[in-house]
Amino acid sequence: MHRSVGRTLLCATAAAALVAAPLVSVSTATANPQGTGLVIAEAYLKGGSANQPFTNKFVELGNPTDSPVSVDGWSVQYRAATGTGAPSVGKLAGSVPAHGTYLVQMGSNGTNGEALPEPDAVTGLNPSGSTGTLVLADQATALTLPAGAVTTGTPGVVDLLGYGTSNTFETAVAPTGTANAVPDALTRQGTTDTDSNAADFRVTTTVTPENAAGETTQPTDPTDPTDPGDGGTTPAERVTIAQLQGTGDASPFAGKTVTTDGVVTAVYATGGFNGYTVQTAGTGGALDLGMHTASDAVFVYSSATVGSVAIGDAVRLTGTVSEFNGLTELTVPTAAGLTKLPAAGVVQPVPATLTFPRTDAQRESLESMLVAPQGDYTVADNYTTNQYGEVVLASGKQRLLQPTEVARPGSAEAAAVTADNAARKVVLDDGASTNFLSAANQSIPVSWLTQGPVTVGAAATFREPVVLDYRNDSWKFQPTSPITGATPAADLPASFSDVRTAAPENVGGDIRLAGFNVLNYFPTTGDQLTGCTYYTDRDGDPVTVRGGCDARGAANADDLARQQVKIVKAINGLGADVVSLEEIENSARFGQDRDAAVATLVAALNAATGKDTWAYAKSPSKLPSSEDVIRLALIYKKDRVQPVGSSTILTDSTAFTNARQPLAQAFAPVVAKPGKGKGAQKPSAKDTFLVIANHFKSKGSGEGVDADQGDGQGASNHSRVEQAKALVTFSTAMQRQARTDKVFMLGDFNAYSEEDPVVALEDAGYTDLGPTEDASEWSYVFSGLSGSLDHVFASPAALETVTGVDIWNINSVESVGLEYSRYDYNVTDLYQDDVYRASDHDPVVVGIDLPGVGTPGGGNPGPGGDPGHGGNPGHGGPIADALAALAALLAWLRSLFG
Repeated sequence: MHRSVGRTLLCATAAAALVAAPLVSVSTATANPQGTGLVIAEAYLKGGSANQPFTNKFVELGNPTDSPVSVDGWSVQYRAATGTGAPSVGKLAGSVPAHGTYLVQMGSNGTNGEALPEPDAVTGLNPSGSTGTLVLADQATALTLPAGAVTTGTPGVVDLLGYGTSNTFETAVAPTGTANAVPDALTRQGTTDTDSNAADFRVTTTVTPENAAGETTQPTDPTDPTDPGDGGTTPAERVTIAQLQGTGDASPFAGKTVTTDGVVTAVYATGGFNGYTVQTAGTGGALDLGMHTASDAVFVYSSATVGSVAIGDAVRLTGTVSEFNGLTELTVPTAAGLTKLPAAGVVQPVPATLTFPRTDAQRESLESMLVAPQGDYTVADNYTTNQYGEVVLASGKQRLLQPTEVARPGSAEAAAVTADNAARKVVLDDGASTNFLSAANQSIPVSWLTQGPVTVGAAATFREPVVLDYRNDSWKFQPTSPITGATPAADLPASFSDVRTAAPENVGGDIRLAGFNVLNYFPTTGDQLTGCTYYTDRDGDPVTVRGGCDARGAANADDLARQQVKIVKAINGLGADVVSLEEIENSARFGQDRDAAVATLVAALNAATGKDTWAYAKSPSKLPSSEDVIRLALIYKKDRVQPVGSSTILTDSTAFTNARQPLAQAFAPVVAKPGKGKGAQKPSAKDTFLVIANHFKSKGSGEGVDADQGDGQGASNHSRVEQAKALVTFSTAMQRQARTDKVFMLGDFNAYSEEDPVVALEDAGYTDLGPTEDASEWSYVFSGLSGSLDHVFASPAALETVTGVDIWNINSVESVGLEYSRYDYNVTDLYQDDVYRASDHDPVVVGIDLPGVGTPGGGNPGPGGDPGHGGNPGHGGPIADALAALAALLAWLRSLFG
């Protein structure tokens, strides 16, 4: 197993967690046979008519991909069968979960049927039940649609369904609907799109609405459960809750009508759960999970009775047992199924006091029970907190880890990390299925984040009991009543420690280097170009570019200002003298000077410091024949370092045809007056060092040899390995050119610390300087798993100069809701003009001591503070101290022997 020098390799029982995938843009296309984009999965168009199961019509969207897909700024549009004008528009917001669905509620023909599950979007569209055209559009304005077959690539169209006798369709119309009194829906066969409505859709008699939270509602039998004493033919069986639950993962009474007694321990009258939990009187407390094999609690699904109960009530319930997506439920459809029992003599249940069980079987034995979590819990992910009010936790003091961060891909050790992640992951929920990004809920303050920051790595402390249940394929801790951002912090069941730091750790050294991914910093905003589409805030105002043009950043000047102030404060707060930048605009793509964007950022940095502090390495004359719209850049403090020679871009390697070409620049400290003429001092060769900025191919896509091999390294691993090899060759050539063997290769390598590209660089003699030795900091969080995609690699000579390394956790550990790109998405505006969530990657800072340079005084600046440099009071680090001791010994020997 390869180990990175300067850090401790974690044992294979370290951990990891779920959730988070950055927002994914979907290509505009009507045909999608690969199943890589959103589709219309079901259209129910008869809601409210006689005999119909649901009151409202709906369109259900499906996401066949492995990542959530944002529909901010999108819409569902409807045009009558013979129409040729602009369709009616129903706006969407939020996102569709990976392999999940999204429910769009529409109008109604009457009052018949039950309410839909809580919709993710509510529109006023009221399509015909028999013929018409429905469109999923990646814009919120009405489309211009031709009559006839709509072809692949029609602007704005993601998917289109023409049915009945519609004049607009994909290849051929879907079947004509039946009479309004006949319950049915148009349902897609699978999740791919063959570009033919007739082939893709069938009329099905089963109507299956499902929202993004995974909730569905089925019509209930109008016959009330039979009471044992009413003379009915099928009396309900009397059972205990433990008998109802059984010892397996499903109830032995599923599908049967039963009567059971219990005490109400949690009530969810609002927020979408529409039910409550009951637990057998007197149960709970200190449990031995080896002996406790069946749960003493159950969730009661009952919109008819949830408003009639309170925590502490003793009740007798009659209803039907079912398994709802893995959660055992007792459905009580009418008030007749609830009887309040006398409270006298009833022993209230108490919370079970135990650490989080590591196996599903142990958790099943506690399903829906009241628990008081014991031991340590650490925030592992907050990616969906701003949308669903969920916080992923890991039991213990360690985050959940990417297996390939600490173990070789495909190894038994990596598998052990995966297993440990599963054993320690639990989600702290808010007792609701509210989607705070949906148009219907954006006025509700988002849970948890409104009360304060929830940072990955923070300790979670429980002060009130919670209910352990299973929803959306995850074990969850639910509060005993729904919470929102309006809930006082003192009433929340858990609180979080503050692990934010105002500045990086003091890494010592004469000079400091850093890498910073600036998350698509584009001074060319979307409103300066044509064709751009946008993600929008809750008022429909554009915030960030989503597609349709080459811009990737802010929508307009106001949004750019919100993005820029965070980046500026973060970079100035690094205390670094040379900073490599990734994901900065390549202004040449917009007909400007190639350096226009980096010059704009440098001007903003200097304005914040109040003096001419920063400069940038100018683009070389020789450029690649083809470049991405984003590029690499190097900036530096003029009074601390000076460039030696000009910058160089790797232009002659085919390895980087799908990535950003590395950028190299040699630097030397400013130890006297720089420049030319009297008093100027030329840089010393022994103090010259080389910096190479990098941004390898992402893990998101690849075919052939670049296809995902299933070993944890993602797609395009082959490309990244080839890029690592090309980088080694480039580094060797640049060292010869700069006449130095001290080289630092910084940037976003899109590879975790034990993956093949990192190993290729280590095998070439370079040392990965991060993560840090205490193994508590990583630069990136993806799907709830922490790891480092951002690295600094040092040559052997460069390694001898290193005094310290720090990963400043200000970005990846913070909720995406704090980004400028989520400004005004919820009534709680989480955006602040500070350093936190300036990007999605964390900066890495390295201190170095050079032979001919003394250590200046001062300390690390705080965010946005004076860029004055800091020195370690002890000067240097162990390597530098050893070199100093050796020099002293040689001086002493020379004094003895002349």
